[in-house]
Amino acid sequence: MKLKIALQTVSGKAYYLLVKELHRRKLPFLSLVLGKPVPSSIQVVITTKEERRMVNHPTVLVYNPEEDPSAVIDEAYRIIQNKESYAEVTVGIDPGKTFGVAVLADGKVLRKEQGLTMEMTVNTVLEELEKNPARTQKVKIGDGVPELASEITRRLHIALPKNVTIQIVSEAGTSVLRSKGRPRKISDADSAVEIAKKNEASHTRGRYS
Repeated sequence: MKLKIALQTVSGKAYYLLVKELHRRKLPFLSLVLGKPVPSSIQVVITTKEERRMVNHPTVLVYNPEEDPSAVIDEAYRIIQNKESYAEVTVGIDPGKTFGVAVLADGKVLRKEQGLTMEMTVNTVLEELEKNPARTQKVKIGDGVPELASEITRRLHIALPKNVTIQIVSEAGTSVLRSKGRPRKISDADSAVEIAKKNEASHTRGRYS
């Protein structure tokens, strides 16, 4: 498999944060010595503002190590997918005592989080839909705790643009996976991934219009 993302930086902090985010998403990458030639297979190089002039490549992304690396990794992922935007971005939400959230772009998992409050969940949805443009954007909310599903639907209905579809979907089969015939409980973040993949909706945005 040819590597398509490269890191060229001597900033320890920038490198650590970028590598951590790339590993979290299971995205392969190449580490290059600053100033050295970039292999032809590389489609995008990530560096810092101070080091930009030392990187010789047509597509370079500049990362500020004082910021969350997720945005620059999102952009790098779009580039290697040869997309200016996605066809569909879906956010899955698993409500509960704490919330799980997952972001899928054209079926690929971009981000998974858990242990979030409702307020943190709403902010995460707004942030992810803003930085991941798509022809279609959807939010799918699990119905396992009906009162929480209704409340976060109400809040998102107020906060999100009208073109974003909001759906409440069944949580059946989203919290347990079968491995070798045995049921296995999965995390809230992984449950949110399964919720995002659900096609049937019990309620849609229009309910709160």
